[in-house]
Amino acid sequence: MRNFQFTNSIYKTCYQTVLRERERGEELSHLGPYQCSIILRLFSGNFSWQIRPSIRFRLKFKGLLLKMKEEELWKCQIQDWYPKFKAVSIKTLFHKLPEPFVEYLMDDSGPFVLPKTISNQDALPHRLKPTCPELQGEDYHPWEEEKEENEDEEDTPSFPELELTVNQSIEILGRSVFPKLNWSAPKDTAWISPNGTLRCTCFSEIALLLRSSDSLVHDLCHAFDSCEDKSCSRPPQFYLALRKWYGGLRPEMEFRCFVRGGLLVGISQREITGFYPSVFEEQPNLESLVFEFFEEHVVEKFELENYTFDVYVTKDRRAKLIDFNPWGAFTLPLLFSWEELEKNFDELVKTNDALDADEEGTSETFERVSIEGCSKNVRISAGSKMLRLRERGYHVDFRVVVSEGAVQPGLRAMSGVPYDYIDAAPGSAWDQFLKNADEELQRQGLELD
Repeated sequence: MRNFQFTNSIYKTCYQTVLRERERGEELSHLGPYQCSIILRLFSGNFSWQIRPSIRFRLKFKGLLLKMKEEELWKCQIQDWYPKFKAVSIKTLFHKLPEPFVEYLMDDSGPFVLPKTISNQDALPHRLKPTCPELQGEDYHPWEEEKEENEDEEDTPSFPELELTVNQSIEILGRSVFPKLNWSAPKDTAWISPNGTLRCTCFSEIALLLRSSDSLVHDLCHAFDSCEDKSCSRPPQFYLALRKWYGGLRPEMEFRCFVRGGLLVGISQREITGFYPSVFEEQPNLESLVFEFFEEHVVEKFELENYTFDVYVTKDRRAKLIDFNPWGAFTLPLLFSWEELEKNFDELVKTNDALDADEEGTSETFERVSIEGCSKNVRISAGSKMLRLRERGYHVDFRVVVSEGAVQPGLRAMSGVPYDYIDAAPGSAWDQFLKNADEELQRQGLELD
């Protein structure tokens, strides 16, 4: 059994717990890391959290849960937005996943097995057979081992057509890729990879990351749970996106941009678990570069009014689009809270309205933007919604980690290894192991005496 794979029942229980308690505005305390990590994945942008000495976690509501609409979720699928932004993004190839493979990813009823490959490229090493009589033992019989292997092969799933096309795409993309599904990448399983990253060189390594991932359970089973107009539980088709791997990327140069009502209201550093002085020093230049990218490549092409997008700034100061995500729901606000971002938007709207009042009678046009039932005036000009604000000296609220003391804990602290590795609560496997070790030390001490 995969003890690090979330089951639908656990997800449902945690989801119902949040919905039940959120109206009270109270803390969710006495949570183990397993339950806490699930809730953070479902409602990551709506909690602050801290680790207690007893390895128990406390989740505190940062505000009401921000819902989204199904349309916003559909538009943020990588296979939907990538064709429009191909020229400014990372080279990506797509594969429709057959339903048997999707069922294989969701199956949590049996032992953890990887698909049988036709290329003999396996992500996990084969078991070595003993060759010395001393190692084989008296009860070793080769024919019994061969019988067991034959029985295992009969139950091992196989997807030869998918494997063949995936391996061909890997060759086209330079023999190294990182995978993701419609919305999510298996970032929580980098620890299990032979190289400790999401870099994959064959189908078997991709299957290993996807099959082991807890994050992808969201895509497979719970993507629409945060939609206020939910009408389905999963998309009709899942896609495997293979993205070209670049080994020299600097994590501190990736930024998340928050767009509300078509206005860029905030930019946050994505890597918030470390302090990078160079990023802090270049903050003004980076803000201008990201803003220009938004104005030139994003605002007029992406159909939604409310969303987030991630960009990476290269060494030669070019911005590359990484991903789109819905506003609110399961999207991380990183160095912001959603309340702060909403406040930034309200201030921008007020500034626009004030400028409109000063420039009455001009030929420029306006548009009413309705957000969650509240209509507000947002300037719509021939060039850009924010160009006039920029000309008045407006700068986007750009946040980076400003010192060593300002770093924040990452979710990898809870999802980087299986649950049993970090659960030290009374009654856990680690707790029992430590008790047994203490008893053994005491016994040895008595023998010495």
